[in-house]
Parts: sequence; C-alpha cells; structure tokens
Amino acid sequence: MTESSPVTHMSPIVNNKIGSFGEPVSRTRVKVVDLNTGESLGPGQEGEMCVFGPQVMKGYYKNVKATEETIDSTGWLHTGDIAYYDEQNQFFIVDRLKELIKVKGLQVSPSELEDVLRRHPAVLDVAVIGVPDDISGELPRAYVVKKSGAAASKEDIAEFVDEKVAPHKRLKGGVVFIDSIPKTSTGKLLRRELKSMLLSQIS
Repeated sequence: MTESSPVTHMSPIVNNKIGSFGEPVSRTRVKVVDLNTGESLGPGQEGEMCVFGPQVMKGYYKNVKATEETIDSTGWLHTGDIAYYDEQNQFFIVDRLKELIKVKGLQVSPSELEDVLRRHPAVLDVAVIGVPDDISGELPRAYVVKKSGAAASKEDIAEFVDEKVAPHKRLKGGVVFIDSIPKTSTGKLLRRELKSMLLSQIS
C-alpha cells in the first residue's frame, strides 16, 4: 500500500507458505489487533493488521482527518486489512475491514462465508455482500453461480451454510442465482458492482 511504501513484508527464501505474503522486513513492527478492543492478538487470531516503521507515511497531504483515521497517536498505521500470523511470524490476509458485514454490531467476513459456500457441490462461483436491514443493520447475502446441471435450490445452499457457521453469519439476506460474478481482469471480486446492483433494485 502507498501509505507504507515501498514494502512491509517479504517472503522468506525457504519455508515460504502458500497464501502467506511473508514476514515483516527489518526495522518494521507488525501487529494484529482486535477489531473491538484494539488489543494485540496472538498467532492464528484474526484482526486488523497495523504497521510501525520508517516506511510509514507522515500523513495525507492537507487532510488531517484522513491521517488521524489511518495513523493512531502512537504512530501505528492501520492498514484496513483483516489478517493473522502464524507461529513462524508469516502473515496471511483474510479480508478487508471495509468489506466486513456488520450484523447487530458483530463482524462477518464475506470471504469466510464464500469459502464455506465453495464447498457446496453445486456452487461454481460465489460472492457475499451485506444487504441493509432495519433490525440488524446488515445481513449476509450470497450471489451464486451454479455449476451446469446442478439442481440445488436457494434453500439447499442456505441450509448448507447454516449448519457450518454461527447464527449471526447465516445467509439471512438470502441467496441469489446469477450468471457470473463481476471481477477485475486479475480475478479480484468486484463487490461494489454487486452492491450497486442491489442499490438500484432497492431504489
């Protein structure tokens, strides 16, 4: 990220793990903090990744508010990445903080639900977003591309998820079948396009 140019982590020459983006570089401190309390978390626990080091920017040009929202009073850069690290201090990104779905104040990771949904034999591709709800704030909704010839219903897929996640993570926002999931040329999900489609339907 440009706020911490040029680099915060590098993959080790040996024992580099699949899915990891490496270990902190020299003179760089990295921690993962609880989303609610701000307390530092241990290995294997997911939270927001924060970085402290000489490569962290001083701030956004003529934008004090944005700077204060990104860099705390002790100089830690809050990256907005949901991540964890393992016992060997290798880091793994799980999601983006701004993409988390907030259900009655509880955080729900879209990528976690997508990983569960991909295990369903009828699911070819999937994306999860939050839909507005007057009571809960948001509810998870899955946009699913079914495999050719698959006969699974929306209810089948929702029940499949219900059995594997906590109650607040269930697909109470529904399941929608679509022909394709919007993505960039590099294969990254474009959740904002699904949200735009949702907003146009609501309005």
